Amino acid sequence: MSDFAIQALQAALGVAHVRVNEDVASHRDPYLFGDYSRFEPLAVAMPSSVPELQAVMAIAREHRVPLWTVSTGKNLGYGGAAPRVSGSVVVDLQRMNRILEVNEELGYAVVEPGVRFLDLYAHLQAHGHKLMMSVPDIGWGSLIGNSLERGFGYSVMWDHAASQCGLEVMLADGRLVRTGMGAKSSSNAWHVYKGGFGPSLDGLLQQSNFGVVTRMGTFLLPQPEAVVTCMVKTKRVSDLGSLIDGLRLLMLNGTIQSNAVIGNTTVIASMMSDRKTWWQDEGPMPEFAVQAMADGLGLGRWNARFGLYGPSAICSARLHVVRAFVEQIAGAELVVREYPGSVTAKEAHPADHAQLGIPGLALLRMAEWRGGTPAHTDFSLVCPATAKDANRQHELIQSSIEQAGFDYAGGFTLQGRYAIALALLAFDRSNVTQSQKVEGLFGDLINEASALGYAPYRAHLAFMDQISEQYDFNQHAMRDVAQTLKRALDPLGILSPGKQGIWS
Repeated sequence: MSDFAIQALQAALGVAHVRVNEDVASHRDPYLFGDYSRFEPLAVAMPSSVPELQAVMAIAREHRVPLWTVSTGKNLGYGGAAPRVSGSVVVDLQRMNRILEVNEELGYAVVEPGVRFLDLYAHLQAHGHKLMMSVPDIGWGSLIGNSLERGFGYSVMWDHAASQCGLEVMLADGRLVRTGMGAKSSSNAWHVYKGGFGPSLDGLLQQSNFGVVTRMGTFLLPQPEAVVTCMVKTKRVSDLGSLIDGLRLLMLNGTIQSNAVIGNTTVIASMMSDRKTWWQDEGPMPEFAVQAMADGLGLGRWNARFGLYGPSAICSARLHVVRAFVEQIAGAELVVREYPGSVTAKEAHPADHAQLGIPGLALLRMAEWRGGTPAHTDFSLVCPATAKDANRQHELIQSSIEQAGFDYAGGFTLQGRYAIALALLAFDRSNVTQSQKVEGLFGDLINEASALGYAPYRAHLAFMDQISEQYDFNQHAMRDVAQTLKRALDPLGILSPGKQGIWS
């Protein structure tokens, strides 16, 4: 049956746009800890338009072939483009890459799934639009894919899911649905007003398998007069609580408009140097080596980066408040750089690009920290933005990672009322022992965090069911509702089965 499905896909899309056999290698998880057969594509279909995607859906329904949809497949650390169920056809939407609209007056853009952060930035620059984007760590991913996974950037519009406004969605039966005001065919407010008439469906498309998003509106920031980037470096590991509590207050009272990314010495060093420069043994780096690395690279034991935006006078007033906060942390250093809102990549310090809405690829270097065949996977726990919770998570994650023999390279993304504890675990994929340890470590970490009341907000393919099982209020009521919706919208279960633990 699968051979007939592949032949039908080739007839619909052209042989060049349906990859089979070894040509699916680019859609395996490049950082997988284990054998590729666990999450192996049957084929890769690459439609370029809504009608072609509808044809793919029809073939999948006819031949009962599961589909796994990706926007560009750059979800590294969480499974890449690989499917949750081996034998699925990966539907790669990177050829649907049109920028459909940029509205400078109202501050939004409309894009298809294949539009990368790099693409939209280049478009804004080429057309002289005075708009600022929000960008994640690595700019080669899709705006739609990142938004639907509740991804984030580092400037004023950092919450990409919150910036989403108006979706076009294809259901498993091939029907198109437009959310919000887009449900009215002649609407002129589709991408400016999130609501509509009746229930809001947009949130149901985030981290779900209910449909395939074919276009999205996203808010952009009118180019500010000035941007001030700030880096706070602390001298002691024990300063984490003071940093979290102080920055939280400055975010909640509006002094700081962006989120803050807080990295420990090791995670920042992994973007700047090689591990072997500072420590060559296999085990985790000892305290004295980490301190030597901090001193050698001019880093703090915690390094918090954020931005201030707006008229120059307002930025100056906000900076005055930030300085007063930093002075309360003994030995802390504040590094400040000021830019016009029109700053370009060539004019800005590379470390400031994310706060300036400039996408790049520099952080790919982090995966090379352990040498060998570079790989990394990520652990992302959500917690209240308090010193107590941050210290608790830091201690749990660091002790678990170091007991497994790895370096703790991580920190927090602080977003006002909550924080996400991030651990970016670099390993050598060619080292079987390291790969096995990674999977065991993360499975244990999920269980230990759950016992303390914490859970990840996203996860690698290998852990989706485990995490879903731990969302257990009222006998898994939320999961049951999701699966009821799944069966109603996709009774054959062809769309991304198992995503986030949702099965039909």
